[in-house]
Amino acid sequence: MTAQPSTRPRVGHIQFLNCLPLYWGLARTGTLLDLELTKDTPEKLSEQLVNGALDIGPVTLVEFLRNAEDLVALPDIAVGCDGPVMSCEIVSRRPLEELGGARVALGATSRTSVRLAQLLLAERYGVHPEYFSCPPDLTAMLREADAAVVIGDVGLRAYLRALPEPGLQVHDLGQLWKEWTGLPFVFAVWAVRRDYLRREPAIVRAVHEAFLASRDLSLEEVAKVAEQAARWEPFEAPVLERYFTTLDFRLGGEQLAGIAEFARRTGATTGYPADVRVELLRRA
Repeated sequence: MTAQPSTRPRVGHIQFLNCLPLYWGLARTGTLLDLELTKDTPEKLSEQLVNGALDIGPVTLVEFLRNAEDLVALPDIAVGCDGPVMSCEIVSRRPLEELGGARVALGATSRTSVRLAQLLLAERYGVHPEYFSCPPDLTAMLREADAAVVIGDVGLRAYLRALPEPGLQVHDLGQLWKEWTGLPFVFAVWAVRRDYLRREPAIVRAVHEAFLASRDLSLEEVAKVAEQAARWEPFEAPVLERYFTTLDFRLGGEQLAGIAEFARRTGATTGYPADVRVELLRRA
């Protein structure tokens, strides 16, 4: 970052492995020193960005769409997939088409994955389970339910078949969406509050460029990123390298088409217009 704010911008950081490539390079370049970084779950960071406790940060897609009048998305940076995502899963004892009336536990950490799972079950599989929210512990969730929606590190362990009981089926939400629509899916975007953008446009663009540079460096050195992450995470380096290169960190035309399709299918029941406009930060 070259522009220097009078106070450091307040920036959010998702504490999930899927965001590591977006932040790893910031430490390498020293840019972290220019940011007041807040680490938390996607849900809590989204709330902080919406209520003004953060200036810039990740926001789940559902919360972005609900608050699009107050937020501007940063182009070419997101967390999504174009096929499997590996870390957003429906784990079920029954085939998905047999979950009508069954109890389904929803991990209480991301409204977007939950809404995507509900959409897929209702419209693709024609079932309407009984949903309830709970902490994201798969073993505990399956004590009370026939299926569970899990994301993040819990979802990745499920994808890798580290499961609490035999015979469970694991369905990747990104793959289900891709098969159904032919489009990528975006789980979270990076956005800036409009009021902060008006006050500090140069700082916003500097933060945006820093994140793009961090992502590009991380993907260039992805084996090194995976090796370092494996030292403190319960996953082997080859698994993490595969995961980081499966994720789609772009936000371009195809990703915006996926967002538009999701909004069209869910807006009427989720709290935003079906044709909600996604405004992108203009490059300097």
